[in-house]
Amino acid sequence: MTLSHPPQDTPAATASLGSLIRGHRLRIGLTQRELADLSTISVRAIRDLEKGKAQRPRTDTVRLIADALRLGPRARAALEAAARSGPRGGGEVRRLSMERAAPPVPLYPLVGREAETGIVVEELGSGAERLVTVVGLSGVGKTRLALEVAARLYDAGLPVLWHSGDGATADCLRADDDPLPQLADSCARFLRGLGEPEELLPELAEALAALHDGGPAARGAVLVLDGVDTAALDFGRLSRLLRAFPGLRLLVTGERPWNVPGERLFLLSPLEAPVPSAGHTDAPAVRFFLSQLRRVRPDIVPDAQALADITWICHRLDGHPAALGAAASWLTVCDLTTLRNVVDSDPAPLLDHLAGGPEGSRLQVRVSRTLAALPAPYRTLIGELCREGDGEFLFQDVVRLTGRTLPECGRLIRELLVGGVIRAGGDGGRSAFRVLCVVRAAAGATTAVV
Repeated sequence: MTLSHPPQDTPAATASLGSLIRGHRLRIGLTQRELADLSTISVRAIRDLEKGKAQRPRTDTVRLIADALRLGPRARAALEAAARSGPRGGGEVRRLSMERAAPPVPLYPLVGREAETGIVVEELGSGAERLVTVVGLSGVGKTRLALEVAARLYDAGLPVLWHSGDGATADCLRADDDPLPQLADSCARFLRGLGEPEELLPELAEALAALHDGGPAARGAVLVLDGVDTAALDFGRLSRLLRAFPGLRLLVTGERPWNVPGERLFLLSPLEAPVPSAGHTDAPAVRFFLSQLRRVRPDIVPDAQALADITWICHRLDGHPAALGAAASWLTVCDLTTLRNVVDSDPAPLLDHLAGGPEGSRLQVRVSRTLAALPAPYRTLIGELCREGDGEFLFQDVVRLTGRTLPECGRLIRELLVGGVIRAGGDGGRSAFRVLCVVRAAAGATTAVV
């Protein structure tokens, strides 16, 4: 496998140091000014380092930057090595390959998801799980969660091979001309039944050995298949891949589980959006909406009234990230009070993102496709639950509405949870569920708040 070098007029070590700093900075959503403030280093110095103009930064400068970027041990060591190294030929290629085994850079900081991220990182990082499939309704944030998990695993020393499928959202920066992303695409094609093992396995073994400085490939790597159709994947080929590389772990995101032995199914629900009367203005959904607000209307001051409106909007839209982002985009043409009133009456028109062009964000189209793929009894139940009202429903309500047996109702509710069209709730030990607002809108059954 051949790796490309930096431009001839740029020292290799300097160029890779600059790209490392820039990549880590963008990953956590910092501007050059913010990194300068956190590290107490001038903006000009940060700019020169990223552009490759600074040849040999001092040791304490690198340490301050690493501290500000909150780098883990492996990422810190790579940054320090890049600062010490000069152009060295072959050995540099191997170090650059480790740099290019990083996941794509997200466009926006992650809001919330601390618990979800921690669980998946622990399970994949320890090797307790080798196949984790994250499922959830379109727009719930599966790709952004996978990006954060991959970044943390990379910082912990695991190389990351990233493949973006047809269902992935374009919210990250990916270098498609690098060999390692191309290798990840080859792995995805192999799992879809294309290509022969004799073609992929030796190339993958060579790459993993290089990423671990020539050591055994069994030391581990993460293959991310983002936005793939799990129905098209071949379990037999997965088994062969996992047997050939005992340290390999897979993180898959999609709209439905793979349903194969050894799969760890991870259901991703919308962000927490508590009842407005509880007064939790620091809830993840509220923080996410505020992050969108700052982008479209930085002039709006989140005072007490504004926070009350935002909290209500987040509750009404069930904390669904894509729905919140679409609703926030309407603040370019209306104020918060108007937005809240529209959400109160019928939020369906607000689910088209104003910045998404004539077709909007197509959120309702994707959700409608998910509903259409459900078996008829499931769609019938969703319709009946929508007609019952927009509040929570209980297991007993499903038994009453369907007339089915307890095991049948249990499986029915589970499949709706896996599909992401309902979310679990309740308090005081009571299990309750709620049909998501975006699902009601897509089904044409949105009702006014009582």
